[in-house]
Amino acid sequence: MTLTQTLILIIRITTSYRAIELGLPVLWLGIIATGFAIIPACTALQVGRWIDRGNDARAIWLGSALVFIACIGFWAWPQSAMHLLAYSVLLGFGHMFCMAGHQMLAVRSGSARSRESVLGYYMVAASVGQGFGPFVVGWLGGTAAVPPTGQLFSICLATAAASMLVALLVRPTRKAARARDPGDFVPVGRLLKLHGFAAVMLSSVVTVTSLDLLVIYLPALGAERHIDSSNIGLLLTVRSVAALVSRMFYARAIFAVGRSPLTLVSMLGSAAGFLLLALPLTLPPMYAVLALLGFAMGIASTLTISGVVHLAPPEATGTALTLRMTGNRVGQIVFPALAGLVAAATGVAGILLALGLGLAASGVAMAMSQPPPPTS
Repeated sequence: MTLTQTLILIIRITTSYRAIELGLPVLWLGIIATGFAIIPACTALQVGRWIDRGNDARAIWLGSALVFIACIGFWAWPQSAMHLLAYSVLLGFGHMFCMAGHQMLAVRSGSARSRESVLGYYMVAASVGQGFGPFVVGWLGGTAAVPPTGQLFSICLATAAASMLVALLVRPTRKAARARDPGDFVPVGRLLKLHGFAAVMLSSVVTVTSLDLLVIYLPALGAERHIDSSNIGLLLTVRSVAALVSRMFYARAIFAVGRSPLTLVSMLGSAAGFLLLALPLTLPPMYAVLALLGFAMGIASTLTISGVVHLAPPEATGTALTLRMTGNRVGQIVFPALAGLVAAATGVAGILLALGLGLAASGVAMAMSQPPPPTS
């Protein structure tokens, strides 16, 4: 998980810088980001059904191989907008298999009592990669406005190779999954009708898309405000470190505060971070805002995964997780395309303002729709 998140963050930030290097309009940043989500939006549910039959380890193997092939493309031929778009499509397809397999393994590794702790540790591993990736970009970039994209794509290729080797060490479960007819699976409509499930899905889409757009458009915001690539990388690292810290205490927080209050506070804190970032801040306040945003979104994003697992029937956990992923990928198709249009008209600040308002609204909806806690 850590290796995968490291290379994904490096590639997605570097792709934005490579697009700037090629002189592409800011609209292309949204189009390339949309490519990352196209295939997963159409196939994630089928992958979830396959994983529910005990294929989580195999999903990780396949996803790591696809990510490695995409990294070869970024390293060898990042020559045009269409090249970047094609490799992003393949990268997103492989990433879907990796994420679905990782999440299902995390769920199966914990009992009902320890699941919140296991998911918290899983998200800590993600935070390490999400922090280390931007740090590498900032370290190599230094004071340059655009970091050396060729070197960064080479680092991604080496990391993808290491990730694939580690993935092969993940073994399938010894317990064979029961063969099922298609009619045995829980219908998607039944999942969506579960009390609170639709609100969790909406919150997940807004949260994941907001994080995605922050990674994509912070380099563009830096170009607008004349912030060098080193500070952009460090800002993203600060966000990830803050998320890591919050996720370390996630399990204690949810048991002490409760799911609904924690959801509301974390989502409103995330919204406040984006709204503040839209203001013309100097660099020191931006670091403070990114720390606040990272801490709040570290909790909020973990809650969207645990909320899905909490509400879904055990036999449909893989399907529910990939249904969440489908919603996220649809959001990553629609929102970046809209964000590109907004950025062309208002600049990056307009995108940040819209994301802040969306996070606040979805947080209130998710908190209000949570099922009541059990009486015993």
